[in-house]
Amino acid sequence: MPNQYGVLAGKHQQEVNDFPFFFAFSEKQFAEGMASFGLSPEQTDQIYSLQGTGGFYLRSDAEMLHAMIDRHHEEHQAAIAVDTKGDGYIYDMFYYELANHEYGYTGEIEDTLNALGITMDDVNADKRFQRALKKAMQKIEKQTQPAY
Repeated sequence: MPNQYGVLAGKHQQEVNDFPFFFAFSEKQFAEGMASFGLSPEQTDQIYSLQGTGGFYLRSDAEMLHAMIDRHHEEHQAAIAVDTKGDGYIYDMFYYELANHEYGYTGEIEDTLNALGITMDDVNADKRFQRALKKAMQKIEKQTQPAY
């Protein structure tokens, strides 16, 4: 069975990839990006910057971007809500992000929690999260033990 969280994250990532952004780290790249929007480099009043990323998008697309981000959050929260035992989406969520952040090698869960936008207080307050996180950690630990 595919990882439910991975499937949703992949869908969301594809939507972000398809959104009309450009990234520029030089004046030449900025001019090319602006041209891709049909703008001259001086028409900066027509764009917004994705602070700290080098990314830019059209001001006229701001509402569409915010709606997409809100929808992604709502879909994620709805998938969490449906998992009443923590053995479906929530488990997949922890397993996916623990593996992605190399928990098996580091033994650290902070990057995983940060990626998910949750804290240990959130985990401790929700039995589903506790169960799912423990199970995911155990599976990864088992997978990374050397076979002697």
